Amino acid sequence: MTENLHIPCGASKEEIYRELLPSLQALTEGESDFIANMANVASALKETFGFFWVGFYRVSGDRLILGPFQGPPACTRIAYGKGVCGSAWKGGRTLIVPDVDRFPGHIACNSASRSEIVVPVKSEGNVTAVLDIDSDRLDHFDEVDARYLEKICELL
Repeated sequence: MTENLHIPCGASKEEIYRELLPSLQALTEGESDFIANMANVASALKETFGFFWVGFYRVSGDRLILGPFQGPPACTRIAYGKGVCGSAWKGGRTLIVPDVDRFPGHIACNSASRSEIVVPVKSEGNVTAVLDIDSDRLDHFDEVDARYLEKICELL
């Protein structure tokens, strides 16, 4: 679906997200399987932006369990409130971490990760998963990423 994107050379990050959002909506709206939709969203984000790692962790009891992802192998389980993902789950809000080495309790699944954004996926007000995106560059993510990734998570 994302191969149909017509992103002009030199487009801003916001322009790219605006072009990607309807494609992801079309891709997910006819599919009821949560895992399939997470897999396609992770793939589309990785392909479109070239992030170092893109994936989901699903809530299961008091842990996040690794779900569909694109990138190098990752941590399999994360406790509630631990690391960036567990903290975003506990707080129920998006977290932007410009430098993961400065985040207290950061869980280093891969030493190449330098910055991170984690967006909760909610259903009926409860966090059911988190979208985790890592960059190999410092200070990669901002409010534009947060705003559009939150919209993308609402599609799930």
